[in-house]
Amino acid sequence: MQARMKNPAMLVPDAMKALYALGAASRSDKISERLFELINLRVSQINGCSVCVDGHWRVARKAGETDERLFAVGAWRDAPYFSDAERAALALAEALTRISDRPDPVPDEIWDEAARHYDETALAALVLAVAGINVWNRLNIATRQPAGVWRP
Repeated sequence: MQARMKNPAMLVPDAMKALYALGAASRSDKISERLFELINLRVSQINGCSVCVDGHWRVARKAGETDERLFAVGAWRDAPYFSDAERAALALAEALTRISDRPDPVPDEIWDEAARHYDETALAALVLAVAGINVWNRLNIATRQPAGVWRP
């Protein structure tokens, strides 16, 4: 695959800075870096963003994530490697990514389960993190950025 153009965040003044700032702002000491990267990976799998799938498993590995969890994140509901809190975060990430798949994109049961494990600040960080990776996915997919070029 060949890119249609450079990533728009590299072409529009201050866009990259703003996207990096969003990413940094979404980080919370209440949520592990490993979980943030599992969310980035799972959302990127759903969206089919090969650049982000290729990059975020590497970042997750550097953060100490295990191969078992990386390989199983696409089947997190059935895999034994995830805590209830991680499952709640992954369910929320999937719902926020697949917003057109159901009449109530984020049903109360998904939100309430996440709220059972995370306080409001941590929930805000999760929502911002999911929004952020969705932006990156859309930029990369629209412009056909090839996987394997970006190495974190």
